[in-house]
Amino acid sequence: MSNDNKVILEVRDHIAWVYLNRPEKLNGLDMDMFNGLVAAAKKIRKDRSVRVVILAAKGESFSAGLDFKAVSKTPSMIPKLFLKFPWTKMNLAQRIAHIWRDLPVPVICAIHGNCFGGGMQIALAADYRIATPDANLCIMEMKWGLIPDMSGMVTLSRLTRVDIAQELTMTGRQFSAEEGYEYGLISKLAADPQAEALALAETIATKSPDAIAATKYLFKKTWKADTWKALRWERWVQTRLLGRKNQQIAMKNGLAGKDKAPKPFVNRRSFR
Repeated sequence: MSNDNKVILEVRDHIAWVYLNRPEKLNGLDMDMFNGLVAAAKKIRKDRSVRVVILAAKGESFSAGLDFKAVSKTPSMIPKLFLKFPWTKMNLAQRIAHIWRDLPVPVICAIHGNCFGGGMQIALAADYRIATPDANLCIMEMKWGLIPDMSGMVTLSRLTRVDIAQELTMTGRQFSAEEGYEYGLISKLAADPQAEALALAETIATKSPDAIAATKYLFKKTWKADTWKALRWERWVQTRLLGRKNQQIAMKNGLAGKDKAPKPFVNRRSFR
């Protein structure tokens, strides 16, 4: 699926690959890419066979961020991106990033080349970020006299210290993935991020899809929550797993000998 093939979605062996595919513009984000990414995430949510998502990009860079030339040529793009309807919780600009954090399956982002502005905020909304050591990162909005407004305030506060987040935002300076790793913004450094992402995705895909979905849901609800709230959510989520089909299959697989082929899991349940 795509908008003029600017976003590609492929599902193989329970793993959804989502590619930014505007390499001639360093995957600069235009309206087609906004709509294509949201449409891809919607399809993944509906497809209960998907267990992991790998978010990657074609060409020399992950994303150069918002394509301001496209914005200047299409002034109507601004209200479409930044105005919020009363019945929604976020505008389209925020949704394009936060939608990955909100998916019921883990999202692994493979980063290479430049990852700037809006592209950086999309990457920060993934559950894991694997990057080449020389990848070039930037919270670039200050260059345009703006602030990160694609859910960056949510993700930065969960990944790094406030002084680091403020310094990177206020200066808009470029920094390497190695530095990003030290800050907690990058999960792992790898010469081939897509291969490393696939290895992690394949491991996750062998586990109970219900337990994986429940884990992501639980961390979303309890990360930085007070103790008693976290304990209540633990109990509630666990009761929704116990005795269900995939939990029974996991138990049988765990008790079976190594010589026995594991029984396949059924499609995941929703924990939204």
